[in-house]
Amino acid sequence: MRIAILLADNDDTDLSKNHPDDGEKFRALLAQHRPGWTYVSVAVKDDVFPDAASDYQGYVITGSPSSVNDDDPWIVRLKEFIRELDRLKIPTVGACFGHQAIAAALGGRVGANPDGWGLGIEPTRYIRHTRWMDPPHAELSLYSAHKEQVLALPDGAMVLGSSPIAPVGAYSIGQHIFTTQHHPEITPGYMSDLVEVVADLAEPEAVEKARETIKGNDQGEVFAGWMVRFFELPR
Repeated sequence: MRIAILLADNDDTDLSKNHPDDGEKFRALLAQHRPGWTYVSVAVKDDVFPDAASDYQGYVITGSPSSVNDDDPWIVRLKEFIRELDRLKIPTVGACFGHQAIAAALGGRVGANPDGWGLGIEPTRYIRHTRWMDPPHAELSLYSAHKEQVLALPDGAMVLGSSPIAPVGAYSIGQHIFTTQHHPEITPGYMSDLVEVVADLAEPEAVEKARETIKGNDQGEVFAGWMVRFFELPR
């Protein structure tokens, strides 16, 4: 199976230079489950896109420090591409910025978190389980790093789970869109460095909470299992 990882992270600070990029993070995560698949990073942040949506059998849209409400040309083009993926019903997973971009592209609304930053490990409590969320888990702990969230979902979207900082913590649309506000791909080392980078930007209580929670264990690998089963789903 050929999976395109649409790289939206345009951070060019030392944080990104000292760690694998999000394309490599997702490749490493998914390859634990499906090592024989082909994973191709596409730098949409640089306005690079597949020639056609049908070039790949599935897509992952990564996180980004940008806002989906920005009018940068690549963000406008990404939303257009998302609408094409939706029209063709090509399986697409969105994480953080990707989760928000899909919602915004399809008629939802994204804005600032009323409670400020979500940072560190956050539990998502799942109120619904689709057939690809197997084995089912009532809750998963995933890394979080965001100051915006989905405030209103597109028509036809279904909330799957919620976290304390994000009521729309995960959603699906039909059998072809699956998202999380959080980061299954992030590694402990990257998260530790990220917390210190944003320590002067986020609320002090959010930073302190993050420093404490990242001592625990995330369950990104479990979510990755759901992702590969989502891509394999007969349609």
